[in-house]
Amino acid sequence: MKSSVYSSVSEAVMAARGAFGRYSELTLNERNEILEAVRTAVRPKIAELAEMTVAETGMGNVADKIEKLKLAVEKTPGIEDLITEVNTGDHGMTLYELSAFGVICAVHPCTNPCATLISNTIGMLAAGNAVVHCPHPRAVRVSQYLTGIISDAVRNICGIDNLVVTVSESLMGSTKEIMSHPDIDLIVCTGGAGSLRQAMCSGKKVIGAGPANPVAIVDETADIEKAARDIVQGASFDNNLMCTSEKAIVVVESAADELIAQLERNGAYYTRSAEQIDRLYNAAVTEDFVINKKMEGQSAETILDTAEIPHRKGIKLVVAETDRMHPFATLELLMPLVPIIRVKDFDEALETALDIEQGYRHTATIHSESIEHMNRAAKKLQTAVFVKNGPSLLGIGFDKEGHTSFTIGTVTGEGTTSARHFARRRRCTLTSGFSIR
Repeated sequence: MKSSVYSSVSEAVMAARGAFGRYSELTLNERNEILEAVRTAVRPKIAELAEMTVAETGMGNVADKIEKLKLAVEKTPGIEDLITEVNTGDHGMTLYELSAFGVICAVHPCTNPCATLISNTIGMLAAGNAVVHCPHPRAVRVSQYLTGIISDAVRNICGIDNLVVTVSESLMGSTKEIMSHPDIDLIVCTGGAGSLRQAMCSGKKVIGAGPANPVAIVDETADIEKAARDIVQGASFDNNLMCTSEKAIVVVESAADELIAQLERNGAYYTRSAEQIDRLYNAAVTEDFVINKKMEGQSAETILDTAEIPHRKGIKLVVAETDRMHPFATLELLMPLVPIIRVKDFDEALETALDIEQGYRHTATIHSESIEHMNRAAKKLQTAVFVKNGPSLLGIGFDKEGHTSFTIGTVTGEGTTSARHFARRRRCTLTSGFSIR
């Protein structure tokens, strides 16, 4: 068994605690060397990790997972994110700096297991912490393999073993035990509602990524051709497994027909047939009114085939015209099947988007040339990620702008997390000096 994979929770946490003690003695430059070694070690494994993830989880597609992994490796910020603040005055100087928490329990989802693990590890190590990873049961093997790669890279560059560890089996019981362990200083939970509830009851500091139901608004001023292209790109990426991916479309009546036509030109299958929508519903949603796990992260063509709906080759996204209360609009389906809802004007579009987003304050997008509309939507929706005139992917750093994050702290308010969120803000005061203005 690799030294980074432990059969018991106590052994894993104890090993990480010991490694943290040694790691805390290193300089920032040495931390940076370790982060570069981690990135270097993971880069040649990206395609293999993508293939392993699809094979183990049965969700998504290899090509898009490769892009996610590249993004996590290249665009997750490191020690440069650890900003220093200072106030000076007649009576002295007050310095605010960011220090490590200690040992972090990091809980990961099955939807983005490796990208989340890589991105969080880089940020957590940058902040000076050790990490105990808790992978989702559907992604245990690939998560253990990746943890081993990272742990080996750390050991090879600085001689510290077990700075990043995991357990041999991922079970709800062991995750709860890790969360409540006295040597765990911070919990970062990117898992489902159950694990988030456990984390919030642990008595520890928690960074929690909650549920999402991202909505895309398209008004009458939008560049409709671009809006359709962007929505299909975002909503079909990795078969809609991303928590930030568009899960519903709200369009004003005057732009609806053109948008639908453009969606079809960009690879969407559109239907307003009650019979077909019933078939899609029976394929995607169970009798218990929850998403069918067998369809989670499957391709648009697989969904159509399961619903026995004939279609052309190359379909990327299924778009079903429904009302605002349809389960397709209210459930986070995590599959390339999204509703499109017509409304009379922007006021109704914003009201409908608020209903669909359900106050999760996670992600929303808008396609509009009206600054007033964009401003109103941003203020009303209050989402952690808000993308204007682009695919949802821009909200996590695709297309070069902004840093990358796969943990969006909606429940606890951090938004797109990075190294600075995995550190404690400390205040240091010096009297009678260092004001040179």
